Amino acid sequence: MDPDDELGKIRDRIDDIDTQLLELVSARARCAQEVAEVKLKATRPGEQRPQFYRPEREAQVLRAIQERNPGPLASDHVASIFREVMSSCLALEQPLSVAFLGPEGTYSQAAALKHFGQSAIPEGQASIHKVFRQVEERACDFGVVPVENSTEGMVGQTLDCFLESPLQISGEIELPVVHHLLSAKGVSLESLTLVMGHEQALGQCRQWLDSHLPHVAREAVASNGEAARRASESNDTAAIAGELAETLYGLTQLASAIQDSSNNTTRFLVLGRETVPPSGHDKTSLLVSARNRPGALLGLLRPFEDRGISLTRIDSRPSKTEKWTYVFYIECEGHLGDSVLSEVVAQIEEHSIMLKKLGSYPRAPI
Repeated sequence: MDPDDELGKIRDRIDDIDTQLLELVSARARCAQEVAEVKLKATRPGEQRPQFYRPEREAQVLRAIQERNPGPLASDHVASIFREVMSSCLALEQPLSVAFLGPEGTYSQAAALKHFGQSAIPEGQASIHKVFRQVEERACDFGVVPVENSTEGMVGQTLDCFLESPLQISGEIELPVVHHLLSAKGVSLESLTLVMGHEQALGQCRQWLDSHLPHVAREAVASNGEAARRASESNDTAAIAGELAETLYGLTQLASAIQDSSNNTTRFLVLGRETVPPSGHDKTSLLVSARNRPGALLGLLRPFEDRGISLTRIDSRPSKTEKWTYVFYIECEGHLGDSVLSEVVAQIEEHSIMLKKLGSYPRAPI
């Protein structure tokens, strides 16, 4: 068969499949509208508006899609496609506003888009504290804050905010971090006098900077997005940031993938006001303050071991209430609705000065 004829037939099949996909996506969107109508009818006068976004339900759907994926597309790619379909359908029910650490172009914004999709309304904030405040004051539906980097460790400011905030954790996001050295057009490596970035980004690129730009000054700023914005207005400054910032601020790459670790990943937490029901694959986060005595930490951890519950993270922060006392951030597998974990938490609470349940939430599905 002539190659042009063969290609023509394949393209006709693609057109037919695209038509079917469009019909199915539209049918799904109409179902979302029906869901909204049912929820609104069930809401009594004076009650708060119904909750349209269900973190546990979305996590279950995305996991099921990946498990059923026959290929040839990679499972995470298929899940990302369905994430956008779900995001667009949810916007028909109720557009979600999401606070993130701004300005535009930060990894926090990229994480928010990965979790909520392009149909969410991103609201950049000047600090992690302000992200918390926006959600607490109901100015935004949800918030996204960084909590941990695979090379630089925990984000202390996020843990400190949890000490005072009534918010619950609604989800987690894992975002591979690929740092580029970005500048305005016409700037060269030789002309640089300053490299800017968030303090963690500078730390994650320390070896590359020491090797390639040892004599260029470095400045830590509030976010990589802010670094990109300032670099776009300078002829001798570069920013450490990602592709989102590169696109938003019209920058060019002086060097690509300059992070010291190829497995550099940042975890983000989704902030919400409601508890999240079990999804079947969950984590739970706690803040615990123990009495200052020998073996105190061991006493907090032993109940997890005794009941076979796996810890996924533990870190400490100064309590800020008494000299040389600490608050422990504990993250474990399971849901607070599980009887075994509930018993463990109750046992820990009996032997602690303070225990705060930050929430149970689905493990990152993508």
